[in-house]
Amino acid sequence: MSMDRWIGKVAVVTGASVGIGKAIAEALVKNGVIVAGIARRVHYVEEHAEALKNERGKLHAFKCDLTKDQEILATFKKITDTLGPIHILINNAGLALQTELIGGDISKWKQIIDTNLFGVTVCTREAINSMIQSNIKGHIVNINSITGHMIFDIPGLSVYPATKYAITALSECLRLEINRSKLPIKMTSLSPGYVKSDFFTNASLTEIKDFQVDRPGLETKDIADAVIYVLSTPEHVNIKELTLTIQGFLH
Repeated sequence: MSMDRWIGKVAVVTGASVGIGKAIAEALVKNGVIVAGIARRVHYVEEHAEALKNERGKLHAFKCDLTKDQEILATFKKITDTLGPIHILINNAGLALQTELIGGDISKWKQIIDTNLFGVTVCTREAINSMIQSNIKGHIVNINSITGHMIFDIPGLSVYPATKYAITALSECLRLEINRSKLPIKMTSLSPGYVKSDFFTNASLTEIKDFQVDRPGLETKDIADAVIYVLSTPEHVNIKELTLTIQGFLH
């Protein structure tokens, strides 16, 4: 178990401004990785990069809206042009907005689906293209969710689980494509349960706010540690699915 082979290599982390993405970017930098942190609120990534300037690796900030395909394409080109070929992609960016299916808000549906699913597919394609062009033994990690494997009765959270179930299917389909093409690229779906962060608070989900009160949950560092764990496995080992929950709780 070692991160040594990734030292000095380029990793892309989407949604790197706060929460889980911020923690993952920090863990990678501390392990000597060159990290391209993608976010819309890029100033947060720039502030974090300054805080990490004395670590083994380095964090670079890239502004991008993952609901816009042309921005994604331009950002990945800029990353490879300035930092080099991509070795690791962490598809972390995700969005939950309060909306139902019955009488729901179409614009919110589109924003959730475009961020959680469409953005992942485009980022994955661009990262794998970079890996293939440079003959890289890379690793894709999709930050999924326990809601990509089971459904909870939470009012206002009707579309988000559908996107995470899609990520479960997409991850496995990609793994099969990689195997069929005999590419030296690993594919991991990492599914956390409840994580203490501002994710659901920002979504304005009243039921989730009530749920969070006095409830133990995973820390963002726990998810970052899990990412380091799957990246540290020997070349012949691929952790295809990893589920994390707080001890003593279902989710």
